[in-house]
Amino acid sequence: MSDWSAIEALPSPKLLELFDADPERLATFSLDVAGIHFDWSKTHLTREAVDAFVALADAKGLAAKREAMFGGEHVNVTEDRPVEHTAERGEGNADSVARARQLHERMRALIDAIEAGALGDIRHVLHIGIGGSALGPDLLVDALGREEKRYDVAIVSNADGVALEDAIKDFDPAATLLVVASKTFTTTETMLNATSALQWMQEHGVEDPYGKVIALTASPEKAIEWGVDETRILPFSEGVGGRYSLWSSIGFPAAVALGWAAFEELLEGAAEMDRHFRLTALRQNAPALAAFADLYYTQVRHAETRAPFAYDERLRLLPSYLQQLEMESNGKGVTVDGQPVGRPTAAITWGGVGTDAQHAVFQLLHQGTHLVPVEFIAVIEPGDTLAEDHHRQLLLNAFAQGAALMKGKQVDDPARSYSGDRPSSTLLLDTLDPRTLGALIAFYEHRVFVNGVLLGINSFDQFGVELGKEMAKAADQGGQSFDPSTEDLIRRAGLD
Repeated sequence: MSDWSAIEALPSPKLLELFDADPERLATFSLDVAGIHFDWSKTHLTREAVDAFVALADAKGLAAKREAMFGGEHVNVTEDRPVEHTAERGEGNADSVARARQLHERMRALIDAIEAGALGDIRHVLHIGIGGSALGPDLLVDALGREEKRYDVAIVSNADGVALEDAIKDFDPAATLLVVASKTFTTTETMLNATSALQWMQEHGVEDPYGKVIALTASPEKAIEWGVDETRILPFSEGVGGRYSLWSSIGFPAAVALGWAAFEELLEGAAEMDRHFRLTALRQNAPALAAFADLYYTQVRHAETRAPFAYDERLRLLPSYLQQLEMESNGKGVTVDGQPVGRPTAAITWGGVGTDAQHAVFQLLHQGTHLVPVEFIAVIEPGDTLAEDHHRQLLLNAFAQGAALMKGKQVDDPARSYSGDRPSSTLLLDTLDPRTLGALIAFYEHRVFVNGVLLGINSFDQFGVELGKEMAKAADQGGQSFDPSTEDLIRRAGLD
């Protein structure tokens, strides 16, 4: 029998029946960590299911692999690297933690120098990256920088020139700091945008545009070759993956825009979640319980997607951030040994924002034919100061949607009936500040890790992003032939 046999044999109870049968269900399937209330009581998790997942975790060596990750072992086996993002928060291998602190001190010193005018009058920050080098900083600045942002920050990732032109249209080139974020400092889209940004600065009379460039990279020598002075290069470890990198120098735009104290609070919030994940028994462990629910729905109920919805405008970029974190990490088809997984891996992550989503996609969630586990993310303390009670209505909508998905409604008219028994979980933050946001993001990272370990896959490589980019680069250099359809598209676009 497979390690999964007990899970695959789990019964399929109704949610309302679970509440009726267990007066303690809410207490069993909710907990509070680092300023966040987690509620999985509206999922189909049961004590029996959790027992089965804990047994699976033991069989898969989750505890040992967790310690191996924190201990700096090379758990990223396909790239023969350690996984060191927790060290950026002060949790993990002592040598890695010490190096991360040293690099943070270097970043802080550079920020202090910028604030003191060492690079001239800086009012704008143009951050160029892609993937984790853009999604993480963008989330942080958008979520936390609405009231106290000290610089105008624009984050550009798309190779489409429209994105870059939109970002710089209101910037003064002479007062702009150009931040180039690339782990290898060879990323095609990033270097294209960076070169165009330098040209824009030159064309507008900036005498030494390279003197206003900051490089964020794990390949400092490449940045030096490109023309960046060594004193303005902020390195980070090869063991910090792109989608896990906002804690490193990749978080520079957030640190410069929000202030160093806010960045430190972000790190400490994440470290608090690290300690919870590392030290807490799995039955009361937030990332583990969330992963158990994820795997229950993909493996037992055969759900192909999951949908997080942020009921707070400040978290509007969170669903996009989670798309990369979850699907790039666990969207794999082979095990760490290179064998076919033989079962579903990552669900397709999609989602939206608050009541906007209710009027766009919740029709399918309530009455459609797809089973979609929903996750509501909300904040108790409002982000607005309006006299009208916008926040009250926002929260009531979030909570009522979860209740409606579970309860449903049966009437004589089938078109107006709701089947109910549709699962949801809720993450309710006390407030949205750097510390709590740090804990929230770290929670999702560890959730991904647990999913990966139980599925037997490596959550820390991403070879699937490379083939299409390699073919595009080869085609640009005239060294790639394609199928007739693709050749025709290239010809019609005038690219041949």
